[in-house]
Amino acid sequence: MSVWDAIVGQQPTVDLLKRTVAAQAQGHDEVAQSWLICGPPGSGRSNLARAFAAALISPDQGLSDQPTRVTQQVLAGTHPDVTVLSTNKVTIGINEVRDLIMTSEQMPSTSRWRVIIIEDVDRMLERTTNVLLKEIEEPAEHTIWLLCAPSAQDVLPTIRSRTRVLNLAVPSNTAVADFLTDQVGVDRPLAAKAARLAQGHIGIARLYATRDQVLADRDELVVGLLGLRRASDAVILAGRVVDAARDQATATVDDEVAKDEREFRQINGLRDKERIPRQLRGAYHALGGKDQVRRRVTRLTRDVLDRNLSTLASVYRDVGVLQNGAEEKAGLVNLENRAAIADLSVRLSRQGAIDRIQLIARARRRLAANGSPLLVFEALFCTLLV
Repeated sequence: MSVWDAIVGQQPTVDLLKRTVAAQAQGHDEVAQSWLICGPPGSGRSNLARAFAAALISPDQGLSDQPTRVTQQVLAGTHPDVTVLSTNKVTIGINEVRDLIMTSEQMPSTSRWRVIIIEDVDRMLERTTNVLLKEIEEPAEHTIWLLCAPSAQDVLPTIRSRTRVLNLAVPSNTAVADFLTDQVGVDRPLAAKAARLAQGHIGIARLYATRDQVLADRDELVVGLLGLRRASDAVILAGRVVDAARDQATATVDDEVAKDEREFRQINGLRDKERIPRQLRGAYHALGGKDQVRRRVTRLTRDVLDRNLSTLASVYRDVGVLQNGAEEKAGLVNLENRAAIADLSVRLSRQGAIDRIQLIARARRRLAANGSPLLVFEALFCTLLV
């Protein structure tokens, strides 16, 4: 499987990058050294950046069916010449960017290029972006910068104007279902359902297809929304949603910590139950440190709640589809709940459906502004009552 096979629904962009890598490898063209990869959440922009990095520094340009060791290291995040900055915080700190700049000035260890990937560059404050600006404008001759953001408009114009911009598409349901079937091993009916419910978000589709509880929580949220009749229903549903999001986040972080601990043991040649040597205990226990775990759970809880807001919006999107007689052309996201959605489409005016999508957008802004999740969802569900 080549490094590009895991990139879903982005064939024109993949073809462009393949040509770019081939041209620079043959000395026909110099590759741009500052890129801005833009795409909505779930479009695979970070995965594309890693694939591009692997293709740039791997001797086979990432094309072999059997990935080279270099490709495997890049995708695993262990190659010394590829640095990835991702964050669990609301913003990317200025010191983190300064460290990246120092790294970018160093010569590559084993490759022609040193590649720096910054996920979610839109999380930089303006003063942090200004620190990065000079390096983006005049990179070290051996360094390539790959910046990722939801859209070019989410990045300051000073950065945008100094990069080559790639805009990714939202993958089709068919492309996402094919990925789940071919690469993840999910049976076709479940893959098709997960792709439809995820609305083109590859990561969420994978969650729905591989984690029963995540899919069950989504189903419960849709049923709960369609059953809202009283303020007490709204308060109870809000509590269930926030609790379920926290449980999902905690389970995910626990799995990630366990994986990190297994990898730590493997790297240091320790068996599963072997006692951690005293000189390694600090690094080992830091993997599951309480403060770090709490921050990761808090951040991931908000990500789950944001996903829930997208689920709520999809219900009113389906209401609009039925109200406008567009089901045959546009299809329904929540097909399993068609009867209840059809009932809601009769009880709700067209403007009422639009207003509720706007209320959900307002709740998203409040959540992003660090509002109390429980209060945000209680207020939202009360305003969604019909």
